Amino acid sequence: MKNCVVKGLCQCLAESYTIYLNTQKCHWNVEGPNFHSLHIMFEGQYKILADYVDILAERIRGLESYAPGSFSEFEELSEVSQIEGFDVQAEEMIRILLNGYGTLIETMKKTAEKAEKKEDSGTSDILIGQIEQHEKTVWMLRSTLKKDGR
Repeated sequence: MKNCVVKGLCQCLAESYTIYLNTQKCHWNVEGPNFHSLHIMFEGQYKILADYVDILAERIRGLESYAPGSFSEFEELSEVSQIEGFDVQAEEMIRILLNGYGTLIETMKKTAEKAEKKEDSGTSDILIGQIEQHEKTVWMLRSTLKKDGR
């Protein structure tokens, strides 16, 4: 890979895609009294992620590098855990997604800092915009876990 910015972008892509797959799995398999609202929320979140992974991959290509795109490449690059099994309860799904977003946001912030140092404002702008949306998603997921408004 050309430089530390591209390396960071590849990790951001892999982590975003892992969260995308996790969110789809939650959307397909969530059960319980909040099924309908969670099903709709997860769908909205994975649609945003689908757009974001494409933007990240195209930025990598714009920087004259190749974008990873296989499950094995993503698994090697990502620090985000995959949701395994089918007996995951709704609250645990949300906690796993929250952990994944925390990891991704940290990776994006580090990569944005590297991009700024390299005077790559295009990459920095993309990442800052995505961080803002991911922080909004974190707020929504955390709020979903709150009991009795506390």
